[in-house]
Amino acid sequence: MTLRDRIPELLAEYGIPSAAIGVLRDGEITEFAVGVKTVETGEPATTDTVYQVGSMTKTWTALAFLQLVDEGTAGLDEPIRAYLPEFEVADPETTAKVTARHLLNHTNGIEEAFGAPGEADDIYERMVANISGAPQVFPLGHTHGYSAALGYAILARIMEVLDGKRWDDILRDRLFIPLGLTSTNSRPDQVDGTRAATGHLIRSLAEGPIVTPIDHLPRAFGPGGGITSTVRDVLAMAHVLLDAGLAPDGRRIVSARSVREMMRSRVPVPDPYLFGPEWALGLIVCDWHGETVYATDGSTIGQNARLRILPDRNTAVVVLTNGGPRESFARRVFAEILGPVPELPKPDPALKLDLARYEGVYERPGTRYEVTAEGGNLHLALDLDPRHAEFLGKPARLRYDLLPVSPAHFLMPSADPLEDTQTVALYDFTDGAARYLHTNCRVHPRRGTSITAAAST
Repeated sequence: MTLRDRIPELLAEYGIPSAAIGVLRDGEITEFAVGVKTVETGEPATTDTVYQVGSMTKTWTALAFLQLVDEGTAGLDEPIRAYLPEFEVADPETTAKVTARHLLNHTNGIEEAFGAPGEADDIYERMVANISGAPQVFPLGHTHGYSAALGYAILARIMEVLDGKRWDDILRDRLFIPLGLTSTNSRPDQVDGTRAATGHLIRSLAEGPIVTPIDHLPRAFGPGGGITSTVRDVLAMAHVLLDAGLAPDGRRIVSARSVREMMRSRVPVPDPYLFGPEWALGLIVCDWHGETVYATDGSTIGQNARLRILPDRNTAVVVLTNGGPRESFARRVFAEILGPVPELPKPDPALKLDLARYEGVYERPGTRYEVTAEGGNLHLALDLDPRHAEFLGKPARLRYDLLPVSPAHFLMPSADPLEDTQTVALYDFTDGAARYLHTNCRVHPRRGTSITAAAST
């Protein structure tokens, strides 16, 4: 039985309506799609179906920014204020010293406090203006902490100032047209609705997937999550990274030096198990049994995209779905195509931990985790937004066991069969107790953590 034959069973197991899968190997593409674009009509998905790729958009934005670096217009290590003199956040040091590299690798530490910037063409200018009082989640450069929208929106504004165009037009002119992409867009109103997949959520396998109540992300997430594309177009972008900056037709998109910089400029990720141990410039760096693999992933509300780039094999594989997200689904598809992929580590029951060092509340606006010790074990509670909880049919507070893998790393299994096991890092014990909780790439400081004190470590 081929993978194409097995995919319908996997989709049913996970409650995902469709998947489009593509493989680029030595310049040749193999692609197929299985399932339906929407459960409401049952219209089949095809390889021409357009999916939302979410945060995979960040890789496109990074490529366009590095074109400006190639041209000498922008620099990775120049202060942002060299391009945006009006740029200001609450922390004077971050205001003066934050660079594009900090934004690209998610070490800027600026809270996503950009208010309500609207949907107009000046949105990224407004976002920069709105963060003058934004606090630090952590000191500049202190740790990795994913920025879903703000970091790449600031990059987009720099690009707009330097290139004299709106970010959407910059990507069209610098990437989509040169790469010959006819199915990739950065705005929902540009998408051909007859080809678009609809996002789905799942509350129970018995009920099956339901259409998401939110069609697409707000425009504020554009540079970090707004692109829609097909497997073939995504693989054209992957080709640029595999072939030292060249498009499939041989046209140069970025310099080989910039591709090397994207891949080799790395920072460690506190939670190395869910995606990878390091973050580069618009790429995640994975270790697959000693082989370096690059990843760029994305999720919107009901659609998901996963891309793996394997330079040693001159291969890239993309999986686009209109349901999930479930990392185990993508992992199983990658394993079928590429062979064994890393599994999550096993807990170490022999570890003796001082549980009091981990207890506490770790929070950001809109997200609150509480770690407690009970019966000699650690537990984590996550408070959900009440409306979110009601829609999904979940309790307002979810509770998980934390199973230690190391003194700083934990597995977080779920009793819900629709949830994969997650991973958590509790780390930075400068003052004896953990300062930060890192999960799903996001970092959350312990309540009461002093940013100034953390900066001295």
